[in-house]
Amino acid sequence: MILDAGIPDDLWEEIKSAYDTLCDQYGHEVDVAVRSSATAEDLPTASFAGQQESYLNIKGYHSLKEACSKCFASLFTDRAISYRVNKGFDHFDVALSIGVMKMVRSDLASSGVIFTLDTESGFKDVVFITGAYGLGENVVQGQVDPDEFYVYKSTFRDGFKPIIKKNIGKKSIKMVYGKGESKMVTRNVEVPESDRNVFCINEKEILKLSEYAITIEDYYSKKLGKSQPMDIEWAKDGTTGELFIVQARPETVQSQKDTNVIETYILEEESEILASGKSIGDKIAAGKAHIIKDISKIASFKKGEILLADTTTPDWEPIMKNASAIVTNKGGRTSHAAIVSREHGIPAIVGTGDVTENLENGQEITVSCAQGETGYVYDGKLPYKVQKQNIQTFKKPKTKIMMNIGNPGTVFNNSRIPNDGVGLVRLEFIISSMIQIHPMALIHPEKVRDKDTLAKIKKLTYGYADYEDYFIEKLAEGIGTIAASFYPKDVIVRFSDFKSNEYGSLIAGEYFEDLDENNPMLGFRGASRYYSENYKEGFGLECKAMKKVRDLMGLRNIVPMIPFCRKPEEGKKVLDIMERYGLRRGLNGLNVYVMCEVPSNVLLIDKFSSYFDGFSIGSNDLAQLTLGVDRDSSYLSTNFDERDEAVMKMVSMAIKGAKRNKKYIGLCGEAPSNFPEFAEFLVKEGIDSISLNPDSVLKILLELSSDGGDEYPKKR
Repeated sequence: MILDAGIPDDLWEEIKSAYDTLCDQYGHEVDVAVRSSATAEDLPTASFAGQQESYLNIKGYHSLKEACSKCFASLFTDRAISYRVNKGFDHFDVALSIGVMKMVRSDLASSGVIFTLDTESGFKDVVFITGAYGLGENVVQGQVDPDEFYVYKSTFRDGFKPIIKKNIGKKSIKMVYGKGESKMVTRNVEVPESDRNVFCINEKEILKLSEYAITIEDYYSKKLGKSQPMDIEWAKDGTTGELFIVQARPETVQSQKDTNVIETYILEEESEILASGKSIGDKIAAGKAHIIKDISKIASFKKGEILLADTTTPDWEPIMKNASAIVTNKGGRTSHAAIVSREHGIPAIVGTGDVTENLENGQEITVSCAQGETGYVYDGKLPYKVQKQNIQTFKKPKTKIMMNIGNPGTVFNNSRIPNDGVGLVRLEFIISSMIQIHPMALIHPEKVRDKDTLAKIKKLTYGYADYEDYFIEKLAEGIGTIAASFYPKDVIVRFSDFKSNEYGSLIAGEYFEDLDENNPMLGFRGASRYYSENYKEGFGLECKAMKKVRDLMGLRNIVPMIPFCRKPEEGKKVLDIMERYGLRRGLNGLNVYVMCEVPSNVLLIDKFSSYFDGFSIGSNDLAQLTLGVDRDSSYLSTNFDERDEAVMKMVSMAIKGAKRNKKYIGLCGEAPSNFPEFAEFLVKEGIDSISLNPDSVLKILLELSSDGGDEYPKKR
């Protein structure tokens, strides 16, 4: 009816006149975007994402008039009516206007979406940018797996360049202008393989977009008198190279959540992984898979089923809210499927590649988004549990409660748990999962003789300045993400503590490791590696990554720590090498700690104190070496116990020795996570901090909170 009514002549004359003005400015039959803007859109509690239509690359009077009519009529499509009913809006209280805007030639460059918080955890101290080649419609609709970038706000404001994370997307297609006289105003084309494997914008552009986003957020926050995270669209003009902001609206999901309640989903069993992709949210759901390849089939979908689709558009919305989970082949964290699933509190996995081809209708599956950035589809209905905890009930103990962290993908959520920082960052996880290649192979690729192994290395490092730069950037991003999540609290980062066999399992590791070492646990590990000719250059890469995090990103809350340092003289040698790479103890407030896990660390703690600013007790290794027990031996498992009298005495001696020398001392082993009585013992001994696995923090806090009374400061 609205399309048939057409546009009144007087209004059309005004539109024509304004279009003529644009043509005078930009040239004959200028290309424009005809964009809808309804009064009910972009509200704090309802995004109305994609409910009304927009049209791109519109040229000439006829096409402009037709696009405007369609834009007005889109207020009354089935999907728009359904959405308003679901959200409780009166259909005739909603008005719609149209913005006619000169097209940014991002078809010749790139475009995407920015959020001024992390869309999965609600962590507010980052700018999250997604981008892909071509017009932005593919990113918004989830047709493409985009690049992702995270910039840390606090140190960015101080003048640093804290790009803490970069993930490369597949970017397999891009939307460009249609050809010649064709009625097809836009079309999708394939992106060459060489372009897919490089980021769609450079670091300078990432930082410029972050500056724009922070400025926009600050403006609206000041206007509203409260923090207002924003959802922003951007585009780069391929002709001029300019960056444009084309839309800004309030973020409507994470900013509305109750941040005082922590809800934790825990998968109790695992099975065969059927698919994986980017996790949206942190929940788990189990049920029957329902594959829909054509929108005409959505009426067959039943409430509680798990929706599997190539991608989703606003037309799918009537059934999406009834799904227990959503899994798509395509899309990124800012796609339509991701936005809607967050709004409805439904777990989703996007960008799986081929989930609709590999599963069957009615197949029972479990969708888990509770294991970090990667979401998994498991075979069968698996048991899981949900824990809820109001963090306002916790008091701050006198002893600092810190966390042990390995996976940077979970830290934004973990930072919400009441804490005093990170007592142990394990670089081993970052190296094995994010880097995968032995560091010495990146320095000396000429020693790698297998062609297939060299091909793997080239593929993983594609797009980086050189092999070494790949290692430094990836490691710095992992450390930087963790440091930013807990800033300005201390984040103690242990240099890599792989054993020879573990280093050997990295790509090309067999060329640089003695895989026949008789006892790797007591062998070539820790400090002895760092000054050895066999690994000294590899340690240099770790030092360069640490320096980048501190000096380029501005995250000077990281505290480097040296593991398995057998003698004070070893510590001195390692400190000398660190200084050569710009990590001089005392420079810009740099403290350096050492692990206290070898009995010699305890017995000679006065000598070690002259070289280091603090100690962290590794209860696992200290117990093993005190008792002479291989903790991994099934024959001796009953003899390995950190609560053994001899071990407790060693721990007590270490604490007293550190206090005597006025040095910091904490404990980062498994014992207090497993045994609350061990945590109580540490508190009585006067230890400065206890570092726990994240899933143990709340339990131990409840045990210890009676000895304190202060409330934890609320998260920024």
